[in-house]
Amino acid sequence: MMNSKILAFRRIPMNMTTLILFCAVYFGTVMNYPILKTIFQLSADVSNPLFAYTAPILLTCAFIIIFSLFAWPYFFKPFMFFVILSSAAALYAEVNFQALLDTTMMESVFETNSSEISFYFNVRLLIFLLGFGLLPCVFLAWIRITPHSTWRRALISRIALVLVAVVGIGLIAETCYKDYASVGRNNHYLNQMIIPAHIFNGAKYLNRTYFESQLEYQTLGSDAHLAAVANGKPTLMVVVLGETARAMNFAYNGYKRDTNPYTKNMGLIAFQQVSSCGTYTALSVPCMFSNMTRGSYDKRRANSQDNVLNVLQHAGVDVLWIDNDGGDKGVAKNLAYISINSSLKNDDCNGSTCFDVAMLNDANTFIDQGTHDKLLVLHTIGSHGPTYWQRYPDAQAPFQPACNRNDIENCSDEQIVNVYDNTLVYTDYVLAQVIQQLQRVSTKYNVMLTYISDHGESLGESGMYLHGTPYLIAPKQQTHVPWLVWMPEQYATQKGINKKCLENKAQNSALSHDNLFHSLLGLYGVSSQVHDATLDIVQSCQSIS
Repeated sequence: MMNSKILAFRRIPMNMTTLILFCAVYFGTVMNYPILKTIFQLSADVSNPLFAYTAPILLTCAFIIIFSLFAWPYFFKPFMFFVILSSAAALYAEVNFQALLDTTMMESVFETNSSEISFYFNVRLLIFLLGFGLLPCVFLAWIRITPHSTWRRALISRIALVLVAVVGIGLIAETCYKDYASVGRNNHYLNQMIIPAHIFNGAKYLNRTYFESQLEYQTLGSDAHLAAVANGKPTLMVVVLGETARAMNFAYNGYKRDTNPYTKNMGLIAFQQVSSCGTYTALSVPCMFSNMTRGSYDKRRANSQDNVLNVLQHAGVDVLWIDNDGGDKGVAKNLAYISINSSLKNDDCNGSTCFDVAMLNDANTFIDQGTHDKLLVLHTIGSHGPTYWQRYPDAQAPFQPACNRNDIENCSDEQIVNVYDNTLVYTDYVLAQVIQQLQRVSTKYNVMLTYISDHGESLGESGMYLHGTPYLIAPKQQTHVPWLVWMPEQYATQKGINKKCLENKAQNSALSHDNLFHSLLGLYGVSSQVHDATLDIVQSCQSIS
């Protein structure tokens, strides 16, 4: 009995108004350290010497108003526990990876599976969660909220606090509005740095995904038909969907290192200037297979209509999607689908992730089952970070020393580039293995392969790591992607494609994911009203012979 009285006495008494102020100051200063640091850096170009110093005051005033809306008995503490803990994770992402948790990034977060989430756990993350999340929550739990003597005093106290905050914002607007307008206009990303805006953006994503009414499903390309070929053989195309591969680190694109040693003598065509639809998988993958351009892409619409793989199905093509990268993001919902079991432990899987070569057994089975028109999609894990070293066997790591840890920001630039380039070498090995499989069956099929990545990756340039930066401000490292085509002479002849023309286009044309939908139809030889010849890389390279 005595112990409980001592514990109760030791709890910190505090009224709700004071608690709101404490929380607002914490978020206006500590939790938003990244944006405050950025504003101080940008203030060098601002003539007003007070501008940068008003930023923490402005944020604190804003949080006073926001938190006052949720400051109700029995609700405020649990609400703040969630806000603080999630904000600690958001702070870690901003400080270490310069991530901006806007609506698009929250889409990526929510569509990341449990295996991928494990890639990001490390000691540094735990320190952030403990120091900026758990300990403040313990302090908050230890506070005993004491009520005001009357409800009128409570109301007056709350109104007074909010009024002080409003006045503070007004004074800052009066003295620094032009400075904020100027800095904000030239740095649109700043508002996306504010923590905990990720909660609002996450709610927007959840509402749009699960609560907005779905569009009526639209069938596209039901008129699709496959042109006959002179040799009478069926067509077998393999589409290898890369993950996080950036074009500038491909030897095919002029990179100084030989990151394509396995396929360099196989006659691949490398398109030099290709831009992605997005900077993260959940956006890029459904976008690139849809008939929409990056500028017109709408996720709800993409989920409610056929994509290019469905159009190929309408033409009588047997399509299979094999996945080794956490899901198809809705693209394969109407297709035959195989997911590699990453929980296995064998030569190709470690219990949480598998090397991409693990897909080849199922690929072989599909290729050898019957002889008819087929398309196989291999969704690779490729260069998915930050656990890059888990993407390849130790014996296939030519570039050393490598960053064999997931807190990559603590590795040297050389180690990060080495481990990333090793993933590209292994991807090239997998491509060579698939091409050899296709060569094996070329007496029965007209065979070809194309490889294209969903987005690129930052490796520390300008302090940025990984991907997912809003497209408007994303660096080229995240948007410039490789696109390769392996096309034997037999395939080119039967499909009426001039390879020399295609090689020239690869060197000189600016392309993007916008071209993929229509180019797959053109490469396969499928005609349809949904085919846009102006976006088909093959259309202008049709051979007369």
